[in-house]
Amino acid sequence: KQNAKDANRAVGNAVTLSVLVGIVVMVLYYIFRDPLLALFGATEANLPYARDYFAWIAAGIPIYVFGQAANPIIRADGSPNFAMGCMLAGAVTNVIGDPIAIFVFHGGVVGAAIATVLGQLVTAGMSVWYLCHTKVLKFEKADFGLSGRILGKFLPLGLCSFLAQISLVIAMAATNSMLVKYGAQSEFGADIPLTVLGIVMKVFQIIIAITIGMSAGCIPIVGYNYGAKQFGRCRGVLWRLMAAEFVLGAVSLVITQCFPLQLISIFGSEDALYERFAVLAFRIYLCMMVLACINKAAFIFLQAMGKAAASTLLSMVREIVFGVGFALLLPRFFGLSGVLYSMPVSDVLTAIISAILLAQTYRQLNRLHAQTEGV
Repeated sequence: KQNAKDANRAVGNAVTLSVLVGIVVMVLYYIFRDPLLALFGATEANLPYARDYFAWIAAGIPIYVFGQAANPIIRADGSPNFAMGCMLAGAVTNVIGDPIAIFVFHGGVVGAAIATVLGQLVTAGMSVWYLCHTKVLKFEKADFGLSGRILGKFLPLGLCSFLAQISLVIAMAATNSMLVKYGAQSEFGADIPLTVLGIVMKVFQIIIAITIGMSAGCIPIVGYNYGAKQFGRCRGVLWRLMAAEFVLGAVSLVITQCFPLQLISIFGSEDALYERFAVLAFRIYLCMMVLACINKAAFIFLQAMGKAAASTLLSMVREIVFGVGFALLLPRFFGLSGVLYSMPVSDVLTAIISAILLAQTYRQLNRLHAQTEGV
């Protein structure tokens, strides 16, 4: 729409807000440290380590939030390679720093946490440099002052991502609680299910990170073309994105179903009981990876289209209604296995809703494209 003034104000407000939110969250983390750790299933055996790790991670929250907020801004300014470089530089710093901090300086979990914060600091530092050397965006001091009008325009869309992430956190907390409760009643005990599913979730997060990367890469393209009334291009992005996510999900499904022991061994080896539960967890919990990838992409595409209500509804239904609901309900009937089945059941039901919303969106784009071509 060639509205450079509001674009600059939106980015300036986003930067200011991200810093303020990061500080508030850091303070809340310190105040509610132990209740949060208990909520996520910390046991008596691992609570001291969790506290040590948490203390340093919480200190880095403002840095992390700013870096995450700045990255899509850099992409939208026309520098996706630099945005990727920021993330890679932080990740490489973390990966290199972990073994040095843990094994060379004998820092243990504290060393691992410090390496993580250092990686976040590198990402944030590069982001600050870029914001001082932008291509299209040209900031003035006034752009960083919070504006109710500007916040009212972009916060509803940002709220989609917030609710998606916070609902995922709630779902993970519910899952962990059920793992401890029903794991203690099984032959595996409380610690094995909690440890193994934590690793399975890490693998899942890697796959979903790729999913989000592919989808988020489409946001500036969809947003720009939708604003420019190039609805045919938006339609093309939609079906290409869903096809790519299907392929990603299918490849991920084959890997997680065929090589569960190899995947779990990357994170260390334990006894036969541990490995048996690992195989169960990978094969049951991730058996609907294809649908999980498509669901996540659907949520982000709807957000890119400005459909805040539909995007938020899809995310909340997936994580809160289905994710938390089935994690609490299914174990009552199926014990520990019920916790594992909560994930695929949620993905199947969410996929039905996703298909309906995407079909409606596709028809809308067809209609708008026809009207534009007619003019």
